[in-house]
Amino acid sequence: MLVLSRKKGESIIIDDHIEVTILSTDADTIKIGISAPKNIDIYRKEIYHAIQLSNQSAAVNVADIQDFLNEKQE
Repeated sequence: MLVLSRKKGESIIIDDHIEVTILSTDADTIKIGISAPKNIDIYRKEIYHAIQLSNQSAAVNVADIQDFLNEKQE
């Protein structure tokens, strides 16, 4: 993990395409702005993990359905 110190209004650039800017700081909260191409998805970590769990669950359900259909054909 890269650890950087930034002040309000300062930015970092990731891979020439993504800019992360510190917008404000207030006690325990930091507001950041992210500029990225439209084809790059940006999620909060907890939302990303929820999406991953949902996708895994859906994949298992599809496998169960396929197994069921295979049994019916036999």
